[in-house]
Amino acid sequence: MATASQIIALTRDYSIETTPGTAAKVESFKALLPAGTCVNVTFLPGTDYNDTVATARRLKDDGMVPVPHIAARSIPSQAALETYLGRLHDEAGVTQALVIGGGLKKPLGVFDAAIQLLETGLFEKHGIRKIGIAGHPEGTPDIAPDEVKRHTLAKAKWASDRGLSMYLVTQFCFEADPVMAWMKWLSDNGVTLPVRIGVPGPASIKTLLRFAQECGIGPSMRVITRQAANIAKLLTVQTPDELMVAMAEFKANDKTGRLDGIHLYPFGGFAKTCNWFNAVKAGHFAFDRSGAGFSLVEAAVAS
Repeated sequence: MATASQIIALTRDYSIETTPGTAAKVESFKALLPAGTCVNVTFLPGTDYNDTVATARRLKDDGMVPVPHIAARSIPSQAALETYLGRLHDEAGVTQALVIGGGLKKPLGVFDAAIQLLETGLFEKHGIRKIGIAGHPEGTPDIAPDEVKRHTLAKAKWASDRGLSMYLVTQFCFEADPVMAWMKWLSDNGVTLPVRIGVPGPASIKTLLRFAQECGIGPSMRVITRQAANIAKLLTVQTPDELMVAMAEFKANDKTGRLDGIHLYPFGGFAKTCNWFNAVKAGHFAFDRSGAGFSLVEAAVAS
């Protein structure tokens, strides 16, 4: 079982997700997050890129590291991509980005996949030399499993050939086994990129089930569906403590050292997620009797 210090180590330098809409409701990022925290700015289909630039600029001004999502299928042209990357760098000091295919079924322009964006060379041209790519330990409903694997290997080779810093950020999950199996597959195929594991923040079972269904989460979704079967529990807040224990133990014993940390998905609220993980990071928790999970101590809950 993981120790308290191993769980605290797992939360060190966590990253977190926001949308321009959520960011607009946050009065101060520096009041919730440690300076230098990487904050990903999600790009949903139909989002205005001007809002992404404005959110990135505000994050930078608040002492955070903005990591905008660049969605291939939402880019209308190569000229538009160049303008967008130039603005992100010049106006918001962006030096890293998460490059994804995006949720649209039909591309707006010539780009259909993340690798096509990378191959333009425009990221390096505009000072963005640290690239995150999506990891799918449980697959994705939009792409066949073999295609997902092929794209992952192609992007890893692309970064290696150019000497660029690349890392994987996974979709959120509810149990550790699929993640550990996927990381073994990475190792077996020579992929040495650092990995940040997606972890859902505290949220009601009903909320987690909705997001899991929308995002096509795989086998680990059974953790939530078993509990959702009990109608009386739908509004019960689920915390990721058991997942954290399992992943902390895995990280401590992983000889490759590639599990770089965790990436937070604040489905239950941005401030609530920040407060919960900051309390864990500060060691304000106690293990349950079973040893499978933990709970925040009263002082942390009260804050």
